[in-house]
Formats: sequence, C-alpha cells, structure tokens
Amino acid sequence: MSQLRIKAGKRVYEIIKDGGFNYDSISTYFGPAAGPRWLISSGFDLTLMNGDILGRTQPVHLIGSSAGAWRFAAWLQPDASVCYRKLMDSYINIKITTADTPATVLEKFIDLINLYLEDDALPFALAHKKYRLTVITARARNLVASEKMWLQKSGLVAGYILNFFSRNNIYRFADRVVFYHGSKPPAFCFHPQFRGSFVNINEINFKYAVMASGAIPLVVAGVHDIYGAPRGVYRDGGLIDYHLTHQFAARENEIVLFFHHQERIVPGWMDKDNVRRAPDAEALSNVLMIFPAQSFVEKLPGEKIPDRTDFLTYIDDHQTRIKNWHKAVELAAPLGEEFLELVESGKIKDIIERL
Repeated sequence: MSQLRIKAGKRVYEIIKDGGFNYDSISTYFGPAAGPRWLISSGFDLTLMNGDILGRTQPVHLIGSSAGAWRFAAWLQPDASVCYRKLMDSYINIKITTADTPATVLEKFIDLINLYLEDDALPFALAHKKYRLTVITARARNLVASEKMWLQKSGLVAGYILNFFSRNNIYRFADRVVFYHGSKPPAFCFHPQFRGSFVNINEINFKYAVMASGAIPLVVAGVHDIYGAPRGVYRDGGLIDYHLTHQFAARENEIVLFFHHQERIVPGWMDKDNVRRAPDAEALSNVLMIFPAQSFVEKLPGEKIPDRTDFLTYIDDHQTRIKNWHKAVELAAPLGEEFLELVESGKIKDIIERL
C-alpha cells in the first residue's frame, strides 16, 4: 500500500491520465506555511534536490510562505543538501522555554537562519540558474502591527471575526508583500486578485525576508522595516497565504508541484476553523498535490505529524520532542523515492485522484 496520496487539478489530472506527465513541465514548487509539519516534506525535498529532478530545462520558481520559504532558501545554497540538513537539525534541536517571549523566540530563529544561510553564499544563491526563490510575507496593519501582546491579540480577534464573513477583510489587517528573485516577478503577482506588492530580493534583505515569513503572530516578534520594502512590521506569510491560494502557473501546460502535510488546503491562517473556505478551482487547476496517506501518519510517534503544539506539550521534556521529530524525519525519508517510482513505473495514473 502506498504511503502517499496524490491529487491533481483538472488540467494536471488529464495530463497524467493521458500519460503525458514529465518533470520538465513543473514550473513551480510551492511550500505552504506549515510550522514543524514541514519536517514531513524533508525526504521528498532531499530526493528531488539530490536527484536533480527540477529545473533541468527551465528555471523553477520555489514559492513559499513561512516554513516553505525557510525550506526553499536552502535549495539555492552552494551545497544545498548539507544546508537543508543543517536547517532541519537546527530546527529540531531548538528549545523554547516558558521564559521565552516573542522577542527572545525571534532571536533564537535569527540565530538559526544565520547558522544555515551563510552571508558569503548569498551571491551564489541569487545567481542560481535552476531555481528562483519567492518569499511571501504579511506586512501587519493597525493593531496587528503592535508588539504589545494584548493589542496584537485584539487585532487578530477582530480580523478573525471579519475574515469569517469575507476573506477580503484580511486586507484591513495585513498587506501581502512578496520578495522575489529573478529578472521579473513571478506571474501570479500580476493577477488582478493578487492585492499586494512585490520587492526584489537582494543580499541585504534576503535573510530578513526569510525570517519575516516565519514570524508567527503572538509567538514570534515581527521583523521591522525590511530594506527595499514598504516600511512596517512584517509577520508570517501564512497570515494571508497559509496554504495554496494563487494560480502559480503562467501557462496552461505548466504544473505546480505541491507537497502538503494534509488533504485539506486552507487559504489563510484565519480560515483554519472555517471548513467552507477553500481555494477557487482555477487556483488548483494546474496543481499536483502529494500528501502522506493515513497509513503513514499512523506510523509516526503519537500517530501524528509534528506540529507547533509539540513545543508546549514537551516544554519540560525537550529530548522526547527532539526524539519524536527525528523519528518522523527518518520515516519520511523514503517518500520522495516512492513518488519517483510511481512516476517512472506509470502507476501514478492508477492512484491519481481529482483535486
């Protein structure tokens, strides 16, 4: 029994059923805001990275918010696999305590980013021929921009209530700001529904953008006044773009690869409890989504994918959390190879489901 489930939007489903799928059709690899759940994607990422699967005939956009951006920043480094593993090990071994505040958590994450992203390697990353990094952030507005906990929380509660009635209300509380790498912004930035701004990534703002994209509201302090971008407080890109929310393909025959940690796709962070909220069909039409089957999840410690609640559950027992997360990474290691085998054997046609 496969440890993976694979779903595809209308266009990709037809391509795969007709036997026309090939890796060179993948124009975008998208990474969602996932918190520690990104660890499940590690085996998939490393298999694609080490196998030189993507970007063989054209540059591929690596687009991510929060943990997705952190993952993909490693892909551009000179020794990408070593860099990625350094991120993974540092992330797993980070220790959050009851004494920590959003400001001290930010300091710990900045140390982590400085550890796996070396300043001397940034020119190489920005000249990468195969990959183009896009980092999605949210510039906080009104009360959500405050670092005073009660004011920020009040703003988020108001945002949650108004967002329940219309996703458009989220823009009262945050602006989408995309940091892109390349000669021009990715195509989705020019869609009428984009509603945001875009800024070129450079050596000065690279790390700040990556850090800001993972600055979880109420948990991590915001990143202030990023060079080259509109002034303000930058927070987790998942606030607006939690999972997949855009049509990332520029052409009809392009494929958007999406490794997810679950079956449901949630547009924004504030939509988690709104089961009716989902991306529109057009945003999903070019998507090929891979996610772990329930049989895989049942093998994990506690029969669950690592998530942010583990920091609280094991706040006085870091070693158990660290051991559990290492085990999850170990079990996830073969998922990429399984995907490649499904493609190369043609069995993907038999298990593909409609998204």
